[in-house]
Amino acid sequence: MTVRITLVGATGWVGKALVAAIAAADDLMLAGAVARTAAGRDAGEAAGGGPAGVRIVATLEEALGAPSDVVIDYSKPDVVRGHVLAALAAGRDVVVGTSGLGADDYAEIDAAAQAASRGVVAAGNFSVTATLLRRFALEAARYVADVEVIDYASAKKPDTPSGTARELGEMLAAVRQAPTSKPVEELSGLPATRGAAVGGPIPVQVHSVRLPSYVIGCEAVFGAPDERLTIRHDAGSSASPYVAGTLLAARKVGGRVGLTRGLDALLD
Repeated sequence: MTVRITLVGATGWVGKALVAAIAAADDLMLAGAVARTAAGRDAGEAAGGGPAGVRIVATLEEALGAPSDVVIDYSKPDVVRGHVLAALAAGRDVVVGTSGLGADDYAEIDAAAQAASRGVVAAGNFSVTATLLRRFALEAARYVADVEVIDYASAKKPDTPSGTARELGEMLAAVRQAPTSKPVEELSGLPATRGAAVGGPIPVQVHSVRLPSYVIGCEAVFGAPDERLTIRHDAGSSASPYVAGTLLAARKVGGRVGLTRGLDALLD
């Protein structure tokens, strides 16, 4: 069966790569495309390729007027929550690649997906190797109590931390042991330099670096007496690492109800 996709953020960094990949797939079809700055243009041509036969519209509301099965969202942090809820209300399954959502947002999305009997797959990073970073870090957290997360991105990335780091911090916080480091509330000087406390019941300190030459990077640093373990993922300048995972989610989300966080469940 062909999966009909509405793509939000069709002219973005990942969106352009997805337009081409969907066109090349036998079991996928681009049914709608959203990009405010390119409204009225052919989606394929706006993405730098040949004609796709789909005209870009300015809003998701317009795009939902055409039949589709799955909405893929690679938009912006300030609008993605509304997009997901609107897509669910319109009877679509959703794949969320946009970062910036927190635990409360995901709880609301899960409730809406359950009520609509629809599926949502959301990941801070749809790269397979970034998914392995998280899997290995969660395994290490079973044995090493002290862990912190460092998030690297370009100087112009608008949200902090990255979706990758935020998701990793939340998941580590849910399974980690009590740390031996001095609690932030007991520190003097400038406690904010210890980073942001993410997740619970035992939060993880997450630190964000924003500098030119970085694209996206994330590392989990574990410390034990006289030894240290660092598990790190770095992405290059191409969006290709995220395409395969996103399209895997688009193919699988239709068989799910409620929210699925991360690519792990789909890989297994």
